[in-house]
Amino acid sequence: MFFDPLTVYRVSTIRKLVSQTAIYGLSQIVGRFVNYLLVPLHTALFAATDYGVNGLMYAFVTFFNVLLTYGMETAFFRFSQKSERPENVYRTAVTSLLYSSISFGILLTLLSQPVASLIGVPMHPEYVIYFAWIIAIDAFCALPFAYLRQHNKAVKFAIVKNINIFANIILNLYFLVLCPWVHQHYNLLLPLYNGQIELGFIFMANLIASLITLPLLFTEVAAMKHGAFDKKLWKEMLTYALPIMVIGFAGMINETLDRLIISYTYPTVDEGLAANGIYNANYKLSIIMTLFIQAFRYAAEPFFFNHAKQSDKRTIYAEVMNYFVAVCCLVFLVVSLYLDVFKHFINYRYWEGLHVVPILLIANIFLGMYYNLSIWYKLSDQTAKGATISLIGAGITIVFNFLLVPFLGYTGAAWATLICYASMVAICYYQGTRYYPIPYQPIRFVSYILVAIGIYLLYTYIDITTIPLLQYGLNGIIILAYVVVVFWFERRNKIVNSPE
Repeated sequence: MFFDPLTVYRVSTIRKLVSQTAIYGLSQIVGRFVNYLLVPLHTALFAATDYGVNGLMYAFVTFFNVLLTYGMETAFFRFSQKSERPENVYRTAVTSLLYSSISFGILLTLLSQPVASLIGVPMHPEYVIYFAWIIAIDAFCALPFAYLRQHNKAVKFAIVKNINIFANIILNLYFLVLCPWVHQHYNLLLPLYNGQIELGFIFMANLIASLITLPLLFTEVAAMKHGAFDKKLWKEMLTYALPIMVIGFAGMINETLDRLIISYTYPTVDEGLAANGIYNANYKLSIIMTLFIQAFRYAAEPFFFNHAKQSDKRTIYAEVMNYFVAVCCLVFLVVSLYLDVFKHFINYRYWEGLHVVPILLIANIFLGMYYNLSIWYKLSDQTAKGATISLIGAGITIVFNFLLVPFLGYTGAAWATLICYASMVAICYYQGTRYYPIPYQPIRFVSYILVAIGIYLLYTYIDITTIPLLQYGLNGIIILAYVVVVFWFERRNKIVNSPE
């Protein structure tokens, strides 16, 4: 038996995607994991109500990040791939984001007090100002980061991202640990510290870290000088991008609306914010899954567009889906079977919400699958259909959150997230078979998901041992067995499907 040239090409191509994902992923994992160590600090220093405000503010950020980038990243990838003057595409996209970001920052600064009152923090208009410029800077930087991804500069991408992350961590430690310690022991106020531990210092740290990012991307920003702003091209890009913005906006509804509904559907505001704080803290326990999916997206989007002209692109996309789901299921097993270990990353006061973590992990697997499936409407320039699917998903999120949260609390929000993403996968898969058929193997990757869930359920309902170390060892054997079986099955399937 041997592999034909096309098979060899697909293998090497997928390996390249894996290597790019690994660079993005490892850098994100290192940086985010260290950043994740702030969660114990935050949950120890702040009550659930205050931590709920933190979750609420960042929920708003995700909405405005999508609004302010308005699909220009994806439009940049798409139009660069098919344009004879890609430098004009970049100049046009960057210029557009520059003006819109600055306008947004100024407008929200001027309206900080009424906006603060509207979102429920009337005593802290400075929160709105911090986030206005965090969002503006991050939105503008989206294109320079996309430029790095398109040119396969994963290492620089990772370095800049991690500088941002570590700057944020160091500044958090400065404001929340060092400054109070110096004030307590030496009665000195270090720069920017007012003598009290306040939630606003978390946001200030984030803003300063975002400002640090700007000069690090100077080369990528300066690259826009090689092109020209093309008004006609800009209109074409907006036509393509605005449905992507709708998709992203609907995605943020799916991802963050639960936090908003939880905050405002409990009998009192304090109860709602406390529940939101517990849910938000436990949501962070799915960080490994989130990091893998994010790393995959960073590598996969330019990868998919760059290979859009290859004759066997659809076969490659199908194989990528199989490997992606297999790895996601492995992450699910690692986190779920070792949840007793991961739970120590949040304060014990938040442990009552641990039961939502496996639900959210499965939901994120479906979200990652949707990102894979969505390539059909991006490559076929049918982004409006993608927007329709996302709006349906947003509707499902809204309906099920309002149905379930009043009865199940934040647990209902977790189930609503799972129902939404599973539904979007089903709809997107069906639509893809009609408009841009890709030879996916649904039985194969659905089997991986069912096996992973089955292993978790057996682990949950069958107490093999009460000795923690022995249990952890058995968990490791179970996970290793899953890896071996998947590896064997994938290898066997590749050999069987190869020509003699």
